[in-house]
Amino acid sequence: MEMNMVIQRQERYSRGELLLRSFFGIFYIMIPHLVVMMVMGIYTQILSMIAWWVILFTGKYPMSWFEAQVNMLKWSIRLYARLWNLSDGYPAIGLNGTDDKTSFEVEYPETLSRGLLLLRTFFGIFYVIIPHGFVLYLRIIASQIIMTIAWWVVLFTGSYPESMHEFNVGTVRYMIRLSLYLSYMTDKYPPFSGK
Repeated sequence: MEMNMVIQRQERYSRGELLLRSFFGIFYIMIPHLVVMMVMGIYTQILSMIAWWVILFTGKYPMSWFEAQVNMLKWSIRLYARLWNLSDGYPAIGLNGTDDKTSFEVEYPETLSRGLLLLRTFFGIFYVIIPHGFVLYLRIIASQIIMTIAWWVVLFTGSYPESMHEFNVGTVRYMIRLSLYLSYMTDKYPPFSGK
């Protein structure tokens, strides 16, 4: 399965938006998005639980449910892009929101392995969650340090260093790829990488 996730690096970043997001983003970005996301998250979790049974009996993820899950991931990426200061602008709220600074595409799997479904369900904690959780934990710490340094660089120069941007986008990519695997949307084991 092919997954493509991009958060574009801008030539110039707004220092005003940076400061506004940093001091008031919790009120005008996080709270509105998270309130709506909690409701939509319940919906997508129910779809995921039912999809588990559908995959078990048919070997397929219902396409419209798959698209709803993909749209939820697109929304998460839009939100990460702003909260991590990777993009300027306000992220669209909702499953059908659009964004010119982020893109996410994932190939719909024609079939999914019932054996891998059961393996992930019963043993996923050992071969997915523990190893990836450890690596991702360390990567998120590194991203937090890089975000802090990048915040100051953007504040003084208006530019986000390319290598720092790519590392933090890679962290988001890693989280999304892991989410795809754990939510039974792909059988491809995620690499320990953000590339």
